Amino acid sequence: MTYPKIHAQKQDRLPGLEREMDPPAEFIRDDYKGSGKLAGMVALVSGGDSGIGRAAALHFAREGADVAILYFDEHEDAEDAKQLIEAEGRRCLSLAGDIRDSGFCNDAVAKTLEAFGRLDVLINNAGRQEVQTRLEDITDEQWEKTFATNIHGYFYLTRAALPHLKAGASIINTTSINSFIGHPMLVDYTATKGAIDGFTRALSQQLIERDIRVNQIAPGPIWTPLQPATLGKHDPQMLEDFGSQMPMGRCGQPSELGPAYVYLACKDSSYVSGQTIHINGGKVVNG
Repeated sequence: MTYPKIHAQKQDRLPGLEREMDPPAEFIRDDYKGSGKLAGMVALVSGGDSGIGRAAALHFAREGADVAILYFDEHEDAEDAKQLIEAEGRRCLSLAGDIRDSGFCNDAVAKTLEAFGRLDVLINNAGRQEVQTRLEDITDEQWEKTFATNIHGYFYLTRAALPHLKAGASIINTTSINSFIGHPMLVDYTATKGAIDGFTRALSQQLIERDIRVNQIAPGPIWTPLQPATLGKHDPQMLEDFGSQMPMGRCGQPSELGPAYVYLACKDSSYVSGQTIHINGGKVVNG
């Protein structure tokens, strides 16, 4: 199978826009056949307008779930994602707002329940990163925004959702390869991903007695708008042959992560909690 080569580029807006990606990302493969693994279920996906979140939402829809997607202010990307989900014959609710605001998270869960009557799967996925080559250049504002988005938002959404999750429900967090290997240009981002690792493991132990499973996925370099909006903005050449340092010699596509979210959401993974699935092009990591 051939994969598109990534060339130098940048976006000047954070978060980035799916519509400006060149080449476009792949979200679900034409030959992915749904088999009703999530039939009748409802999922809430933060950052569901683009990238990994859109791929997860689209795979969920093909497996029979209705989906609520949360996004910041990328309205056209969110509309595209909504249309793709509805083309699978499922319902989609799209909600714009800031997950750094606990009030928005509470409201998003309430609106999801109002629209669909239940909640079975929570995917904490929305994130931000900014490049700084020296720790001294990370401002208080950048540090606080990164933590507020990448871990506070996970906590706020999970806290809001938990009273409505029944036995058999699943929480899936998106972490990163960087929390396992480190990234010298993304120190604050890497630190938040380490916090997510601890959050996942601790919460999984707390919720076992309620029969709610908590797991995480640790992507490597994946072709999402975050890359040109951060790495590319710092230096467009950083995206030339993006992902070529990985053993497989390329970056991953969002479509290559979607099935893992399905696995962790459905009964196939009924004996799995507190675990990490590494999807990173063959890089062997500890943890």
